[in-house]
Amino acid sequence: MHIADKRSVLTPDALAMVDAIARTGSFAGAARELGKVPSALTYAVRHLEEALDVLLFDRSARHAQLTAAGHELLVEGRRLLMEIDAVANRVKRIATGWEAELTIAVDDAVARPALYDLIAAFQQQRIEPLSGTPHAHKGPPTRLRFRTEVMSGTWEALVSGQADLAIGTSSQPPGSSVACEVMGEQAWLFVVAPAHPLASVEGPLSAAQIAEHRIVTVADTARQLAPLTVGVVPGQDVLTLSSLSAKLQAQLRGLGCGWLPEPMVREALARGLLVAKDTFDTRRITLHYAWRVTGAPPARALSWWLQQLKSEATRRALLEQHLT
Repeated sequence: MHIADKRSVLTPDALAMVDAIARTGSFAGAARELGKVPSALTYAVRHLEEALDVLLFDRSARHAQLTAAGHELLVEGRRLLMEIDAVANRVKRIATGWEAELTIAVDDAVARPALYDLIAAFQQQRIEPLSGTPHAHKGPPTRLRFRTEVMSGTWEALVSGQADLAIGTSSQPPGSSVACEVMGEQAWLFVVAPAHPLASVEGPLSAAQIAEHRIVTVADTARQLAPLTVGVVPGQDVLTLSSLSAKLQAQLRGLGCGWLPEPMVREALARGLLVAKDTFDTRRITLHYAWRVTGAPPARALSWWLQQLKSEATRRALLEQHLT
């Protein structure tokens, strides 16, 4: 039998029938429960067995006893019936205004502990139950998907439609298809390991002094928009890594110098693992959050995140709470 033919017999009604026979212990009992005559169930079971080419019930037993194959169908059938119910409930919830999925692009400079707190708060929402559902309350049906981006990559994910919300963007993107709000300023420090040659240099470092040493950077994740390169002098030796956490580890080991968010290096500075140096410029970056404008009001999951981001305390935590 072809796969399509097997699917045609493995219907929710057929699975419910096997379940009823197993629970009641007889074809007669299942027939009463399902409102059918026993002969109709007997015929349906034989048709199912022929289609699958297996024996589901042991006819020699006094009661309707499942074979090993029948038991497997019962277990998997119950799981499938539960999943069908879950899909039906999920579709109904989505119809009430919840997105099926919300994709959020997060710049690497955003504090992850604060982000995880927001994820937990989102998942812990208590949503009123749908009629006919067995649970008193359920969390939001929206699946969250996160992607880490760097500099222009955060904007690109948003304007290209790959993300619905971007947290930690550095400036206003091209075009008018997004709404944008300021999160706040984030201070960055130029730091080196204590054994680095620049650690002992007196006074503010000049661009020429920094250019003599390897600088550690994080690669911009943009693919279509023009990638940004910040703080690198033409001809300077560069070590490019994939994340700020990797950049921090490299600088702790003296593999290069460079700027990092002050909250990220605060503990390392206090322990003497890094040294902050004054430079020819002061770096404070204004970060934003933005979302795509579709012409319709934001759905419920996006609305929840936007409401949280209106809080100054939440925005500050996302900028500063790098350490748990």
